[in-house]
Amino acid sequence: MKHLLLFLAALVAMPPAVAGDYMSLRLMTYNVHNCIGTDRQTDIERIAAIVRRQAPDVVAVQEVDSATQRSGGRYVLGELASLTGMHANFARAIDFQGGAYGIGVLSKRKPLSCTMCPLPGREEERALLVVEFPEFFFACTHLSLTETDRMGALATIERMASGSGKPFFIAGDLNANPADGFMSAFGQSFNVLSDQTEHTFPATEPEVTIDYIAVDRRHAAAAKTVKQQVLPERLASDHRPIVVDILIR
Repeated sequence: MKHLLLFLAALVAMPPAVAGDYMSLRLMTYNVHNCIGTDRQTDIERIAAIVRRQAPDVVAVQEVDSATQRSGGRYVLGELASLTGMHANFARAIDFQGGAYGIGVLSKRKPLSCTMCPLPGREEERALLVVEFPEFFFACTHLSLTETDRMGALATIERMASGSGKPFFIAGDLNANPADGFMSAFGQSFNVLSDQTEHTFPATEPEVTIDYIAVDRRHAAAAKTVKQQVLPERLASDHRPIVVDILIR
């Protein structure tokens, strides 16, 4: 195990591949349901194995515990980072069972900066986590079940993207269908890169698309989608993960 972790650490420290004026990126988003699968078993390694197989540069992670009673005091995102050889950045959305529940970002490279913004959510508070790399920003979020709150959150997301100065990617569980009013408003500022025709929830027999990867429209021309996938993972979580391969200029 020690040799495997050393190998992973060396591998993920490598920068993304560059070809000509373009850099290749593999982006991923996964609502991991705190690593509780559809079989009701908690298995962090199972989620980590899915991430390792995809070898993404950056992963947006939703529904993850930090030191809660439910997780047995474990820092779940940190354990995922150790098992994948990636860096972890966690954002608390709510206090929960003596710890925190929220979202996070796993990345091959250590970010230059990390910013957390609270977002509205009447059923529970929500958050936006933005990490910066030399070539781009990457944001993770898990939006409210309520349309009004999602609309309120969009103003904060747009403000963060407008001041980025370089491609601003956002990924996560937006809790909205492609035909919803929120996605129409979201589309005014962001270009969805993932396949909106492929359903992502529930994992066993997906019926709706609520998970997305997108880029701000100001930099959409600089981001070319090469491949987009909704992975056929039925067991590890109640959502299916999304992976998008892109080239950015």
